[in-house]
Amino acid sequence: MKYEKTVTLKTGVPLQVRNGCETDAQAVYENFTQTHTETDYLLSYADEHSFNPDWDAACLKEKAENADEVELIAMIDKKVVGTAGVQAVGKKYKVKHRAEFGISILKDYWGRGIGRVLTECCIDCARKAGYAQLELSVVANNKRAIQMYQKAGFKEYGRNPKGFNSRLTGFQELVYMHLEL
Repeated sequence: MKYEKTVTLKTGVPLQVRNGCETDAQAVYENFTQTHTETDYLLSYADEHSFNPDWDAACLKEKAENADEVELIAMIDKKVVGTAGVQAVGKKYKVKHRAEFGISILKDYWGRGIGRVLTECCIDCARKAGYAQLELSVVANNKRAIQMYQKAGFKEYGRNPKGFNSRLTGFQELVYMHLEL
């Protein structure tokens, strides 16, 4: 799925959101490593990923050519400051109407509205792909993210008290949210 959008953030800075492409692989890899080091709210730790820039390049190329999934990058001054993606829950008939999305932003760029923009872009992509429902999970202590998702229209539909097992804090409760498209 092809996607490109430029918005002006509340700080007056332009933010470009577009498909990641093969030439972005090194920057996306570095962004992943940094974002997964800076917060305990993401699915994995930086030392757990087994991919590399070459693998990222192949994945970015595949997503750019996929009609119903997308991997977006958010750029400020030619720097990848965030990523977000939409992917199918599955290809089987009973679940092919559902997609899930994830988002990560460099800590130095939190609080500037980038998360809101990436969320809106992912909702737009999911609608264009024809999904009926967009889903996410978020750590219950991540109040800012939950508020952002609620403002975008997501509703809570369940919780998992031991959804993540953090190296730092032990078990973390996950909140499951969805948006009907």
